[in-house]
Amino acid sequence: LTRGYVAQVQAIQHVEVRNQERGYLPEIFDDEGQLVEEGTKMFQIMPLLYRADLQRAQADADVASIEYKNTKLLADKNIVSPAELALSAAKLNRAKAEVSLAQTHMRLTEIHAPFTGLMDKLEVRLSSRVEEGDLLTTLSDNRTLWIYFNVPEAEYLDYKSNPDQKLDVKFKMANGKFFDQEGKVETIEADFDNTTGNIAFRATFPNPAGLLRHGETGNVVVTTPYPNALLIPQKATYEIL
Repeated sequence: LTRGYVAQVQAIQHVEVRNQERGYLPEIFDDEGQLVEEGTKMFQIMPLLYRADLQRAQADADVASIEYKNTKLLADKNIVSPAELALSAAKLNRAKAEVSLAQTHMRLTEIHAPFTGLMDKLEVRLSSRVEEGDLLTTLSDNRTLWIYFNVPEAEYLDYKSNPDQKLDVKFKMANGKFFDQEGKVETIEADFDNTTGNIAFRATFPNPAGLLRHGETGNVVVTTPYPNALLIPQKATYEIL
């Protein structure tokens, strides 16, 4: 017998892409709906100010390095105290830390794709000014999908009573056609919804052709075998009272 459940499609990875530095967007490298490879540069925030900070920090580190070398030569000849040498070394370490911080700010002006996926709607436009943490777009990895559907408590108990049963399911799309890949139920959520008495199952579907996308809806169709069942024609049954 087959049962159908209303289902919702979610990408295995669906993340918001936000910037971590404020500034202007002089370049946007990818368009909406485009497949973006992992590591590809997606956005560039104007780096002029951060580049100047990096150059200043590197210059300060060079000065601190020269001062430390001179102080060490004097300390080796017992002209200056070890405490003065330690102070010079601390200044050098602080200058190096400032260089590392400036390099980090510089790297954050380039926003790269964290994984291969489809780029969604652009929330900003070219030359827009963005503040720290602004939403730029979203990225979806649709190569594998999680499809969620709600199962009544009685059917859940029947399923759990047979721990060896593997639940293979199919997905019926909005156009009434079946998706060409079968899915497997791998996860059941922890809690029941008290308002509906249902619990959510999660089926994992491969999506090699990229047909399904995050946010689609449809129906999960579950086939349950009943071995040695006696089939009675529906026309031969009727209801009393």
